[in-house]
Amino acid sequence: MITNTELEYKGNLYPNHIVHFEQDNEKLSFTTENGVILQVTILRGSVIRFRYATDYNFEPDFSYAIDPDATLGYSTLEVTDTATEYLIKTARVIVLIDKKTLRVQISDLEGNIINEDELGFHWEENYEFGGNTVKMSKITQTGESFYGMGDKATHSNLKGKRVHNWVTDQYAYGKDQDPLYKAIPFFIGLSNNKAYGIFFDNSFKTHFDFAHERRNTTSFWADGGEMNYYFFYGPDMPKVVSAYSNLTGTPELPPLWALGFHQSKWSYYPESNVKEIAKQFRDLKIPCDAIYLDIDYMDGFRCFTWDKNHFPDPKRMIAELEEDGFKTVVMIDPGIKIDKNYWVYNEALENDYFCKRGDGPLMHGKVWPGECNFPDFTNPEVREWWADLYKEFMSDLGVHAVWNDMNEPAVMEVPTKTAPLDTRHNYDGHPCTHRKAHNVYGMQMVRATYDGVKKHVFPKRPFVITRAAYSGTQRYSSTWTGDNVATWEHLWIANVQMQRMSMSGYSFVGSDIGGFAEQPDGELFARWIQLGIFHPFCRVHSSGDHGSQEPWSFDVEITDIVRKFIELRYQLLPYLYTMFWKYSKEQKPMLQPLVLFDQEDTQTHFRTDEFIFGEKILVAPIQEPNAQGRRMYIPRGKWYDFWTDERIEGGKEKWVPAALDKIPVYIKEGAIIPKYPVQQYVGEIQIEELILDIYYKEGVENSEVYEDAENGYDYKKGRYSLRNFKLTGKSKSLSIQQFKDGDFVTSYETFKLNLHGLPFNIERIQVDNEDVVLKDMRPNGDNTMYIDKNFTTLHIIGK
Repeated sequence: MITNTELEYKGNLYPNHIVHFEQDNEKLSFTTENGVILQVTILRGSVIRFRYATDYNFEPDFSYAIDPDATLGYSTLEVTDTATEYLIKTARVIVLIDKKTLRVQISDLEGNIINEDELGFHWEENYEFGGNTVKMSKITQTGESFYGMGDKATHSNLKGKRVHNWVTDQYAYGKDQDPLYKAIPFFIGLSNNKAYGIFFDNSFKTHFDFAHERRNTTSFWADGGEMNYYFFYGPDMPKVVSAYSNLTGTPELPPLWALGFHQSKWSYYPESNVKEIAKQFRDLKIPCDAIYLDIDYMDGFRCFTWDKNHFPDPKRMIAELEEDGFKTVVMIDPGIKIDKNYWVYNEALENDYFCKRGDGPLMHGKVWPGECNFPDFTNPEVREWWADLYKEFMSDLGVHAVWNDMNEPAVMEVPTKTAPLDTRHNYDGHPCTHRKAHNVYGMQMVRATYDGVKKHVFPKRPFVITRAAYSGTQRYSSTWTGDNVATWEHLWIANVQMQRMSMSGYSFVGSDIGGFAEQPDGELFARWIQLGIFHPFCRVHSSGDHGSQEPWSFDVEITDIVRKFIELRYQLLPYLYTMFWKYSKEQKPMLQPLVLFDQEDTQTHFRTDEFIFGEKILVAPIQEPNAQGRRMYIPRGKWYDFWTDERIEGGKEKWVPAALDKIPVYIKEGAIIPKYPVQQYVGEIQIEELILDIYYKEGVENSEVYEDAENGYDYKKGRYSLRNFKLTGKSKSLSIQQFKDGDFVTSYETFKLNLHGLPFNIERIQVDNEDVVLKDMRPNGDNTMYIDKNFTTLHIIGK
């Protein structure tokens, strides 16, 4: 360990030697002579919280990020007091705390150092605002890589980068521009094939330096608040992500239609325009589940109102759209127009719900309606009021979902782009200024929206979208990556951002397909659709400044390609829904960068392009114009080309051809991929058979299919269907065992099996240990057969 030689260095203050230790069950407190307290809390054997106070004084312990339902509890806790240090041992790690300096070292049970303080905790008094700038520096290990941090538009490996968290309306942002719309202060470190995570739960502006200023030092600091961070030990990266996701939460299942294709623009109006868009989708047979209404549906941009000239009867329009299979999604912003004739403004004014400046006047700023006041969503009373404002939209008019935009909060025509820092907030009974509340403002807005939508669409499930977010916002809302640009560079950025967000616990995410600003050509639009259908949230959205961005806005060739890939999205809905169930229940990210999929392979540590969709599908988007293919890295194992069924060995780079109507897609050997028939919208047809694409493997592979009523909450009462398939392949046989759970009865009775890569000709088939006549399976000569959905064991024997 490094030792402190001075208590003050370059204006920074440091802890000195420990003079007192006490333990209260899982909480261990270490107090230094100069008034620093380190509180170490064992949440789980591999999850430990480190919290520092100065002047013997902790702030009230409160966080918006932590899920109240997080799993806590540990099996082992031993504390040893030696002459020079305290040793804390759990079932997974050993924490060493140096008695002279309060510095921390964390190792595994074999003594391998996982994470170690360099200067450790230090602080600097903030004379302008009070409180401290709190800092932490760690030793960067040899060859260490860093990942996570939310929506950063930069290389997936953050080694050598410095980034900042201050949610910002960053229109038409560029590569490496920072900060953006999200503040997710969580990163993963990986060295010597051991992964850990750190979540710095501090809502002030935070900063992270990943060996940028000093190549052997990784540091993070905040402009105020406490040094309060959680440490997660893997050693596998998926376990780190899962532990962080468990602590900060995952969403409930959305309605299945929310995973379909969505169409948006700024703006579709009047009603005749909306109807024409809907008609075009159905006439051209391009599947679509939702149409979005941007701010122009409102009366003078006043939230919770309708422009009766453009939308004379919104209830009728929404009902008619629904008859054609379209859900209606509307935008709601935080700025409330200052207007004495506006009922929402009057209610908020009367009940003192608006944010105030430091000296008392209401905080105001210019947004789309003109001068606005802003509700204080950190006040629980305001959130309750806001939630009930959705009653008319959801219950009476039949709006299906809500999209919260501009909730950083964005303020126009001011250099900061947001509220003044002296703006006051309730912060759930812990009053503070905007310095502390800024990063959670959008989160608390969408939390209130989620509560209102959930209440007023019941017994159906809510679907909500947000632009701004802090850690934990994923419990309430999907998100997208904000105002991107129609360029090939932004296609690359979108690909990296989705992977990074999924690693950061926020999987229900998408980009504005095609780019929001400017106009793509047909090739870029097609390539972006090909990527976007493999993102959990799949929506085209554009500013409309330079023309339209509907699937038919380009030539017939592009329209046909776009249709083909949107149809693929709808075929894969049961696979995608199962992915979401695993994310929600088991905290497994829906997209996996290759390093998350196989951290042992060092070739994956700097890959940005390829990713795993769920657990079985490898995707490599085309990110350059005029490309007829690309070099890509195939991870270790054997993979089937989705288009040709060619089986290849991974662990190497490969040139893959990909004309404009294809992108490289590979299926992991042994996978069983569930598919539905193509629908124009979710629920258009009753599913009469579930297609199972089965990819032969010599060995064992497990797959799952989760299904339920696709909406509502019966699944929480056991009315779901979870099928676990165990595939076992041998040189002359293939067997599949099915294990079923749940009470939901699916609409279909039959599986259609598509067998890929069988190395033998079929001679006999047994179902539940009884021989069946081959013609009873209805094989049609191409390794396709039908089988009752309730089989337990299928055994295919070859010649």
